[in-house]
Amino acid sequence: MSDTGSDTVSDPSRRLDPAAYHTGMHMLPNQPRLPSQQVRQRRAWQPRLITCFAVVAVVAVFAFDVQTPASQEAAAPTRPVGTMSDLMVKMIYPTSDAIFYIETRTPKTDAEWGELQAKTLTLAESANLLMMPGRARDQERWMADAKLMLDAGMAAYAAAKKKDVAALVELNDAVYQSCVVCHQHYRRNYGRGRQP
Repeated sequence: MSDTGSDTVSDPSRRLDPAAYHTGMHMLPNQPRLPSQQVRQRRAWQPRLITCFAVVAVVAVFAFDVQTPASQEAAAPTRPVGTMSDLMVKMIYPTSDAIFYIETRTPKTDAEWGELQAKTLTLAESANLLMMPGRARDQERWMADAKLMLDAGMAAYAAAKKKDVAALVELNDAVYQSCVVCHQHYRRNYGRGRQP
């Protein structure tokens, strides 16, 4: 039962089709050959199917790989370094003072404007520090109060980049209100003066 390269094999049930033998393919016995147009039609769907599977795979990868902001926050390796008092005394008070006293301490050189930009940026980013896990007191009022500081700080940073003193003067009230509102909510006895 060896294939000698001829059109016939010793076993008549395993006869090779001459066209199939020429291409190196063996046809199954008693299986009629399909006309070439039918073969092409049957194979025409294969590239479409492969493309469809590839598209589904890509969509699945992106769908499962996209992280929501909440899951990104949970994965962020942040932790508070300083105390709330450290933030207030060493970052927020000095940077907000730069805005409160802009009319009497107006920058004159590019270096001084650069320092003011750094202070206004620090004020805006300090609001983000107030909102980070481990420092935020709650997720409602605290976040709303900190967002007031963030908005005022961002506006002050934009004004400092433009060297717009008038805009910084206008922002005094927004910065002040962001501080007062939060202190009224979270500092005991704020605004009541010293008790005897």
